Amino acid sequence: MSKVLIVDDEENIRTLIKEELEEAGYEVTAASNAKDALETLENDKDIDIICTDIEMPDVNGLELASEIRKRYPNKKIIFLTAYSHYKSEMASWAADAYVVKSMDLTEIKDTIENLLKIQ
Repeated sequence: MSKVLIVDDEENIRTLIKEELEEAGYEVTAASNAKDALETLENDKDIDIICTDIEMPDVNGLELASEIRKRYPNKKIIFLTAYSHYKSEMASWAADAYVVKSMDLTEIKDTIENLLKIQ
């Protein structure tokens, strides 16, 4: 079973994504900020994919992804955001994929599945 870490400062978003991914058969852990996410990764080396919001207080998703790349270069990272204008900039960021958040989580699930295939 593949493990996914969801990082988002909005509880309702974390819960929605977590529940949907669990229904799809993933083992999911959620964190509300970068500090908790890094602690989770330190304690669970088996996490395959990190899905992180870009816009978060304190440490944003870009900074978190950069730190994850330094510590865990083989982990897959997906940026989640409500702002589609980031897509043109994503190629220079430390992520493997980018998904615009919506109530339909099909794209998130498909992106996770595709990244797991190329591991």
